[in-house]
Amino acid sequence: MRYNSVVLAFFTLTSCLFSTVLYAQDGAKMKFGKVSKEEFNLSSAKDTGAHAIIISEIGSSAFETNGSSLAVVYKVHKRYKIVDKSGYDYANVKVNLFKGNTNNTQEEISKIKASAYNLENGEIKETKLESKDIYTEQTIKNYVTKKFAIPGVKEGTIIEYSYTVTSPFWTSLPSWTYQHSIPTLWSEYTVSIPDFLRFVQLGTGFEPYVEKTRNTSHTVFSFRYEPYGATGQSENVSLSSEITHFRWAAKDLPAIRDEKFITTTDNYVNRIEFQLASYKFGEVAKDTKNTWPKLMEDLNKDEDFGAAMGKNGNFMDNITDELIKGATSDQEKAARIFNWVKTNVICNDSRGIWTSQRLKTTLTSKKGGVSDINLLLVGLLRRAKLDAFPIILSTREHGYVSYYPLLSRFNYVIAAVRLEDNVVTLDATDPLLGFGKLLPSCYNGDARIVDELGSNFVISADSLHEAEMTSVSFDKFEKGAFHGTFQQRPTYLQSYNIRKEIQSKKKEGFFERIGKSFNGEVEISNGQVNDLDSLNDAIMVSYDFKMKGGEDDDVIYLNPFVGSAYKENIFKAAERKYPVEMNAVYDEMYSLNFQIPEGYVVDELPKSSIVKFNETEGIFQYLIQATEDRVQMRCRIQLKKATFEPEDYPSLRDFWGMIVKKQAEQIVLKKKKA
Repeated sequence: MRYNSVVLAFFTLTSCLFSTVLYAQDGAKMKFGKVSKEEFNLSSAKDTGAHAIIISEIGSSAFETNGSSLAVVYKVHKRYKIVDKSGYDYANVKVNLFKGNTNNTQEEISKIKASAYNLENGEIKETKLESKDIYTEQTIKNYVTKKFAIPGVKEGTIIEYSYTVTSPFWTSLPSWTYQHSIPTLWSEYTVSIPDFLRFVQLGTGFEPYVEKTRNTSHTVFSFRYEPYGATGQSENVSLSSEITHFRWAAKDLPAIRDEKFITTTDNYVNRIEFQLASYKFGEVAKDTKNTWPKLMEDLNKDEDFGAAMGKNGNFMDNITDELIKGATSDQEKAARIFNWVKTNVICNDSRGIWTSQRLKTTLTSKKGGVSDINLLLVGLLRRAKLDAFPIILSTREHGYVSYYPLLSRFNYVIAAVRLEDNVVTLDATDPLLGFGKLLPSCYNGDARIVDELGSNFVISADSLHEAEMTSVSFDKFEKGAFHGTFQQRPTYLQSYNIRKEIQSKKKEGFFERIGKSFNGEVEISNGQVNDLDSLNDAIMVSYDFKMKGGEDDDVIYLNPFVGSAYKENIFKAAERKYPVEMNAVYDEMYSLNFQIPEGYVVDELPKSSIVKFNETEGIFQYLIQATEDRVQMRCRIQLKKATFEPEDYPSLRDFWGMIVKKQAEQIVLKKKKA
C-alpha cells in the first residue's frame, strides 16, 4: 500500500460483504427528460469557481447473452448544469469503442439520447440531439470514437445524455470514475456479476461512499463458447447462475484538480476498476490471474516489443562494431553506443511500450518513438555483448503502477545496462540527457525489468538527489551602487532546463531573462555559462552585478540574497488531502561574502537560526556573522525525502513560511558619524 489514506483493495467481488446505508438523494432517481425547475438553481457552495456541475451520473454493467455469445452491457446516464461559457465543452461528448484484431469483433453503441434544457419565461424548453449529428471517427489503433455535440447550450443550461455500449469482450468490465475536474453532486455505479466469473477490484480515492449494497438474483445464460486453446472450435453452454449485484454511490464529491507537487490526480481520484481473476463454464475452468513472469514471457515474445530486438537483428552488427572499436571497457562501449543513438536518432515523442515500426526502420530513418529508440539502444548494447535489458515504467503524469500485472498501467520504456555491480538506466530520446540520467517524469516509484521474472525496479524521486550551490560576493560600493559577482552551480535538472533554454534562445536570451527578473533593481554583465557540453554534469552560471544602494543615504537596507530568495510560500493552499510529491530530494546552499562599504557600520543583522523539520526529514540553517569590515552568511535548505504524507502538510507549509520570512530579513547599514 503506497499511502495509508489511499484505498487500494484486491479481493474477490463474489465474496465481499457490504453494509447497506440507506440514503435518500434525488440524483439517484434521475429519469431521462424529467428535469425540474429547482435543478436550474443548483450550485456548489464549496466550489463557486466551477464552470459546470455534475448533477447526477449513473452507470451500470451487466452480462447478457443473445443466444450465441456472452457480452458486457454498459449503460451510462449523465446530467450536468452548465454554469458559464467555460463549461460549454461538457456538451461535446466522445465515446471510445474498442475493435478487436480478429473476427471483426468490436464494441457497439446504441440508444444514444441527448438533450439540452433551458428555463425560458418560467417554462423548461427542451432541445434534442438529432441522429444526423452523431459522428463516427477513426482515432487510434483498435479504437473508433462516437462524437456528438448537444445543441442549444448556453449559460445556465442543463444537459443530459445516455447511451448503451455492448461489448463482446466479456473478460473486461468497464471502470467507473466518481470524481472529475468539476463538482459531482451524485454518482453511482452498479455491477452485476454471474457466479461463473470472478473479478478483482482495484480502487483508489479519499472520498467515502454513502451507499454500498449487495443483493442477488438468478438467471440462465445460453451461449456458444470457444474453449481456451481450441481455435475455431466452439460448443453450446447453458448455465444457471446466481447474479451478484454490487452498487457503490457517492455524493457531494469535490472537484479534483492538479496541484503543485503532485504526480497526477489520477492516483487519488475516486475510481473503481476490475480485472478478471477466473471463470468456469461447466467443467471448463481457467484461472486468468496474470503473473509477472507470464506477462514478461508474453512481452518478450511480442513482435512489437521483445521479438523486435532479435528479429533480423543482423542490421545492428556493423554499426555496433564500428561504435565500440578501440573501446577498452564496458563503460566506454555503453557510453559510445548511447551517445550515438541519442545524437543521431530523433524522437517524435510518441510514448507507449510498443514499437511503432521495425527497429531497422528506426535505424535507417533515424527517427522514431520512445519505445523504438530505447529498444534499438538495448539491441545495440546486446550486440556489443553487454548485459542490457528494457525497463517499462509509468511516468509521473500517467500514474502509479499496480501490484497486479497490468500492461495498461505502463506508458514508457527506458534502457538499462549492467556495468559491474551497478544497473545504469538510460534514455536516448533526448540529446541533452547525460549517460545514466533520466528526466524527472520517470521517477515514479515501481517499474519492471523485462526479464524472466519481471523483477521490480524502483525509480523513486527519493533516490534522485539534487544539489544547488550559490556563491555571492559584494566586492565594492561605488557611486551609490553595490558591485559584486554571482556564481551558481544549479541542480542537474535545472541545468537541463537551462541547456534547453539556451538551445532555443541562446545565451543572450538566457541572461536577458535573468536581468528582467530583477525588475530594474539589479544590472548584470559579463554573463558566462560553463560546462554546457558536459551533459553528465551540472552547468556553472556566473555574472557580475550592480545593485542600487543609495550613495547619500544615512541608512542602507540590503537583502543578502541576490536572485535566490523565496519570496512566497511554495505551498499556497491552507489544506491538502493529497501527498506532497516533489520530483527529487533537494539540497540548496547559499553563501555570501559582503564587504562593508567604507564609512558604514552594521546597525542591524538578522539573527542566526537553525530549524529542523520533523526532526530528521529536513533542516533550515541561517548562519550569519559580522566583523569590522565584512559580513559572511551561509543559508541551507535541505529536505531529506521527496514525498510527504498529507498529515505532514500543515507543518511543511509552516516550515516554508518560516523560510520565506527569514529570507526577507535585511542587513541594515548605518553611516558612521563624523
